[in-house]
Amino acid sequence: MAIPVIDFSKLEGKERAETLARIANGCQEWGFFQLVHHGIPVELLERVKKVCSECYRLRAEGFKGSKPVQLLHKLVEEEEGDATDAKRLDNVDWEDVFLLQDDNEWPANPPEFRETMEEYREELRKLAEKVMEVMDENLGFEKGTIKNAFSGNGEHQPFFGTKVSHYPPCPRLDLVNGLRAHTDAGGVILLFQDDQVGGLQILKDGQWIDVQPVANAIVINTGDQIEVLSNGRYKSVWHRVLTTSDGNRRSIASFYNPSLKATIAPGTNNDASATALYPKYVFGDYMDVYVKQKFSAKEPRFAAVKAV
Repeated sequence: MAIPVIDFSKLEGKERAETLARIANGCQEWGFFQLVHHGIPVELLERVKKVCSECYRLRAEGFKGSKPVQLLHKLVEEEEGDATDAKRLDNVDWEDVFLLQDDNEWPANPPEFRETMEEYREELRKLAEKVMEVMDENLGFEKGTIKNAFSGNGEHQPFFGTKVSHYPPCPRLDLVNGLRAHTDAGGVILLFQDDQVGGLQILKDGQWIDVQPVANAIVINTGDQIEVLSNGRYKSVWHRVLTTSDGNRRSIASFYNPSLKATIAPGTNNDASATALYPKYVFGDYMDVYVKQKFSAKEPRFAAVKAV
């Protein structure tokens, strides 16, 4: 099984209806799909790869002294001193990571990092809003419904953050995850993944399936808030990253999420008789629950969040 790969440019031509249907299928049956011909210049994507890889090269020594590395070394030492098998490190990820937002501190080097990533983030923001409009159409919502929900009908600024990660080679694949299995808390996630080193998997029908690297594609996945707004028609999907022994996986994930002050509830379409399957709540209250339960079953999160 392969994750659906969809030509986004065909929305503008005679294959629009078929393309809308393929995106709807990606949202409903997979929760993940890959967009090609999405409008982001390949030249810009090449610059993003270059500056992020160079940025990690400058940070690599720091990872060698990080908590995951220290804990793994300790575990291996304990294993060597004992005949019993070592336990897995279930509470850490083998990941070097930092977050880019409009108002936080960015790496100063390489010098072209900020300009390149600002340009890239603006392109991703526009693509996210186009994808949300497609979801609106497929769900029978008025155009702009999801964006308006995320902004509290324009009263608040939606969150847009970019997580720059690298998963360095790991000496013990049996003892630690690259990134533990979870669903994403927010809205629409846009991933520019490594096109050489795999490792990302999604859980579908009880099986872990590889998200195959596709050059210059943007991987889209739906977060918990899209599941709520769609009243369960679209599901947020469990995913994880495996460690590798012979590759340094680059992963650049951008998150278009509701404002913490936005109120989220199942949306309304032509089927006004449909029963709401999720509560109505403030997104910030959901995040308070999520940070404590990110790696646990998601259904109890919806039950635990304070309804409004």
